[in-house]
Amino acid sequence: MKQQNQKKAKLFGSRKLSFRGIKNFWVPKKHGGVFLKEYKISAISEGTVIDHITPEATFKVIEILNLDKRPDLIISVGNNMSSKQIGKKGIIKISGSFLGADDANKIALIAPNATLNIIKNFKVTEKKQLKIPEKIEGIVKCFNPNCITNVERVPTKFTVTSRDPLKLLCAYCERRMKREDIILL
Repeated sequence: MKQQNQKKAKLFGSRKLSFRGIKNFWVPKKHGGVFLKEYKISAISEGTVIDHITPEATFKVIEILNLDKRPDLIISVGNNMSSKQIGKKGIIKISGSFLGADDANKIALIAPNATLNIIKNFKVTEKKQLKIPEKIEGIVKCFNPNCITNVERVPTKFTVTSRDPLKLLCAYCERRMKREDIILL
């Protein structure tokens, strides 16, 4: 199989790339009698795949999950990739790591229509459509500098008053926040 892919790559002038042990390559795809090049990201044996991220949110998701500070993980990132659902999308594959509920909620705030796939033995064992939760605790910083959560060590608590557009209400100072006011902890 590997040799066959290498032969195809040579035959169609494609190039083979490698990113931290994951081999990615261009493969030809026939479209209207013409071969186009389509980029494929290799499968992972175990880990998490975050799919259907809007292209502008892909690198924000990497930042909020601190994936750029995790040299122990193998991470594949694709952005502005074709998607039948949303036109263009981002995808993040994290090999050997599974995300918790807090991480999923952080992603939902940045990319509310993303899909979280749990991979085990090269198969999707769990698929979650991310949704913004009704209550958000300990993830978002209150915008009000006088809020008790910014003065003392009190965990933040917010109620989601609207999902589209996103609006939050602080449980302590009752400050209303919009998406652009949100700072993640």
